[in-house]
Formats: sequence, C-alpha cells, structure tokens
Amino acid sequence: MSAVSMRSRVLGSLLGGAVGDAIGTPIEFLSISEIQQRFGPQGVVGYAHGSSYPAAFSDDTQMTLWTAEGLIRTHQRQRRMGNDAADPVRIVNGSYLRWFLTQKSGIPPADSSTDEEPLEAGWLIAEAGLWVRVAPGNTCLSALRVGGLGTRDDPINDSKGCGGVMRVAPVGLIGLEDETAYQLGCDLAALTHGHPAGYVAAGALALLINRLCQGDDLESALDVVLERIERDQPGGGICSAALRQALSLANSELPSHRVVGRIGEGWVAEEALAIGVCAALVADDFRDGILLSVNHSGDSDSTGSIAGQIMGAIAGTEAIPAEWLESLGLRNVVERVADDLYAAYHEERELPPDDYPPW
Repeated sequence: MSAVSMRSRVLGSLLGGAVGDAIGTPIEFLSISEIQQRFGPQGVVGYAHGSSYPAAFSDDTQMTLWTAEGLIRTHQRQRRMGNDAADPVRIVNGSYLRWFLTQKSGIPPADSSTDEEPLEAGWLIAEAGLWVRVAPGNTCLSALRVGGLGTRDDPINDSKGCGGVMRVAPVGLIGLEDETAYQLGCDLAALTHGHPAGYVAAGALALLINRLCQGDDLESALDVVLERIERDQPGGGICSAALRQALSLANSELPSHRVVGRIGEGWVAEEALAIGVCAALVADDFRDGILLSVNHSGDSDSTGSIAGQIMGAIAGTEAIPAEWLESLGLRNVVERVADDLYAAYHEERELPPDDYPPW
C-alpha cells in the first residue's frame, strides 16, 4: 500500500468530516429506535434523501471551515508581519464572528466590523451556500453574541458541549509541534466553551490528528493523547475516562453496531470525541466507521463529523466512498479551503490577500 500524502490527509480529514456530518445531520435529534423505524434495522446507510438539505452539512463543518480560514489568515499575517503580530486565537475568533454573521440572517450585513478588521472581507463569507442555519449550537451562538474570547483562565461559561471539539480538526492538519497543537486546540475551544472537559477534548482531537498526520496508527496516537491530557485536571480525567472506555469497548466482544451507544449520546465534548474514536477503531473501512458513528441516539452529525475527520486524516481522500463525495453539497468549498490550508502551511505559499486578508 502506498503512503498517504499529506495533501490527501488534509483533504481527507476535512471532506471526511463534512461527509460524516452530512450523513448524521438528518438523524441528529432521533433516537436509535426512531432511526430504525424510519430507515430500517440497519439505520441510515448513506445520505437521507428528502431532508431539508440533502447531503448538506451542518454547523459542525461550517465552523471547521471557519477554523481553517482563521488559521490561513494567521499564516498570511505571520508572513507579512512576523509571528509576534499574529495571535491565532484572536484571528480565529474573528473567523468565528464571520460564521456568527452567517447564522443571523440570509443576507450579508451592510457593515459589520471589529476594531481590527471588516468581518465581511474574504472569499469564504461571500459563499452564499454557507449563509444557512442548520441547527447551530446555542452555546457557540450565545458566547459569540456577547463577544467571545473566553479563555481557560477566564471562562465565558461552564459549557462542555461538543461545539468546541467538533471544529478544531484543522489545528492538527498544519504541521505544528504536538504541544502547540494541543494548546491551540484547547484555546480555540475555550473561546466559547469554558468547562475544562469542553476544551481538553478539543486539545485532544487536535493532538490526535496531528499525530495521525505524522503517520501514527490510531492506537499509538491515542497513547500520546492520553498521556498528555491526563496531566490537565479535571478536564483530562473526564476525557481520559471516556477515551479509555472507547478503547475498552473497541476491544470487547460486543457486536460493532452496539459499541458506540454504550459511550453516551455525544452531546458533551468527551462523549462526542470518544464515539468518533471508537467508531474509527472498530470500523472495517471509512463507510463502516461513519455509519457506526451516526446510528445512535444522540448528536449524530457531530460524532459523524469527528469520526470522518479522524479516518480521513488516517487514510486520505482515497478512503471516502466516491458516491458520497459526488453527492456532498458544497464539496467545492470544502476542497478549496483544504487546498488553501495545505498550500499555506505545507507549501509555505502566500495566498491572494483578497481571499484571506492578513489583518
């Protein structure tokens, strides 16, 4: 088997997350019995036709794209003004404010800006397909509405909802040192989610994907993650317990389709992360892993997104079923963001300033 290229891992993780999100979105608020009544005993087996937005992803992928946009803007500013002038946390927060604008109405604002930059600048916010609300997380909306910029030392709330972890995969895709990836993942989640488990889970996913992109297998990468997060209490203990449960269940005699439901419903960060990890551990292939990750009573789009991000980082775009890619809404947008993220961090290219203004 040929080695997976870094570009394929970056593209595979973002597209894989979008696919898992889109498959899970129509069943997000259904119980497993309701899913089986509607789709049969096997649950969903692909995109659910007849939903409001067939093959469309939700806020999980929207916010993941905005995380990537902020990281690209950070790179642009670093190239032009030096590292000291580019705080990735503040810059990504500006990208989250752009996402917030897309959730307030169906048309771009006439004039919305922060002290540092006009929010409506850049190509991504001009993408009409992103100006749609698909069950955005209330915690993210409320935190950004009051200004965001929560920190671990000065939390904005006590939420450990999964809205922090589901959006940070791009941090693991840009080639940072392990500790830097972990810390940045935590800091980006803490902007909106103040409970230690809410941001440690995000740091854990960023570190996990960082290790996978370096060629670790999933269990080896998890060893690194567990060792790191257990030094950060109490969030590390909460997340470690969930991940160790995922490992135990993956190695149990339970049928694979019964495994993820034992972890929880995925509404909170540590459960969403553990379900995504567990599905990836027991899956025969990408298709199997996504279907395992979404067919449960809970936050199916977030768990599907996390599983897809993990498996895409492991196996690249080649692992994603072609028919799922072909039917994915806004696939071109996801691919463009992924290509730009790869170009900025792995090819060290400066991108057009009109696309990513380096304020």
